[in-house]
Amino acid sequence: MITGEESRERPRKIVHVDMDAFYASVEQRDNPELRGVPVAVGSPAARGVVAAASYEARAFGVHSAMPSVTAQRKCPDLIFVKPRFDVYKAVSLQIRAIFAEYTPMIEPLSLDEAYLDVTENLKGMEIATEIAEEIRARIKAATGLNASAGISYNKFLAKMASDLNKPNGQAVITPKNGPSFVEQLPVKKFHGVGPATAEKMHRLGIETGANLKQQSLEFLVQHFGKSGPYFYGIARGIDNRQVKPDRERKSIGAEDTFSQDIHSFEPAREGLQPLIEKVWAHCEANEIGAKTVTLKVKYADFSQITRSKTVPAPLSAITDLEDVVDLLLAPIFPPQKGIRLLGVTLSSLEQRAALTEPQLRLAL
Repeated sequence: MITGEESRERPRKIVHVDMDAFYASVEQRDNPELRGVPVAVGSPAARGVVAAASYEARAFGVHSAMPSVTAQRKCPDLIFVKPRFDVYKAVSLQIRAIFAEYTPMIEPLSLDEAYLDVTENLKGMEIATEIAEEIRARIKAATGLNASAGISYNKFLAKMASDLNKPNGQAVITPKNGPSFVEQLPVKKFHGVGPATAEKMHRLGIETGANLKQQSLEFLVQHFGKSGPYFYGIARGIDNRQVKPDRERKSIGAEDTFSQDIHSFEPAREGLQPLIEKVWAHCEANEIGAKTVTLKVKYADFSQITRSKTVPAPLSAITDLEDVVDLLLAPIFPPQKGIRLLGVTLSSLEQRAALTEPQLRLAL
């Protein structure tokens, strides 16, 4: 006879590996003159955005997605380095090859982070913290770069754990202490809770995980829609999302909610630039071309519109993307009501390798 305790599903073992200041660390590794000084990967141009910042730059308050002019104001000695996405991708492939020696259950989130389900692993290792330690050591030996890791029984907590001992560290959140960890955590630090959502939670009197746990599912759905069940679960340390290997992305998007509603073109265009930089950086890093650009606009009353344009061939430069965004943005001004959110999404994606090898197309 199987008892309730015996039939209970064994906790999963999830590892979240996150490279430390990845792009900037690669640049410091490859150029000794950059070591120990504040470095930003990106463009110092007026509309430039920081793609990554070294820990020396972060000490001045510089961080990714920050406008370059703001970063330079915070850190006058900041050194800007042009991104080398081909190098970052090559290093990322080295790292993923190491992951694959331990488990086929790998869900990359970007070039520098991934979830690994090591519940059943290729090494037959029982202790997930030892797997994480070994992987981090292997990454350091192969690439010269530091990685941090979080270990837990679900994706949310593994992600949260990987931030606890950065840089070059790891932490574990066990099933026993998971719920209490969430209860004491400020909601603004929750992965998946952006600044606008955190502000909304604060207005509702939700400051911590404990406050969130006190809310009913109905209340959370009423105020946060489709995200309500997710927030209800993580407030209790529950996240049943599976590690999904080989996710094929159908679109690449980024959006931002503004602290004050926007009523004119220039502030809207400035707000869109970091989003344009972000989605284009993903395309460059992953050698992806996109033919469809979609602009999302959400107004102060939460109504929203989208405007799309599809071009005959994949966009070849970020300036092409900027031109399309300008084309989509201009007609909505002047708006009848304030704009609270803007977003940019790229779709109709193609691998650039296929674009540059006509013989592959002929074979289709």
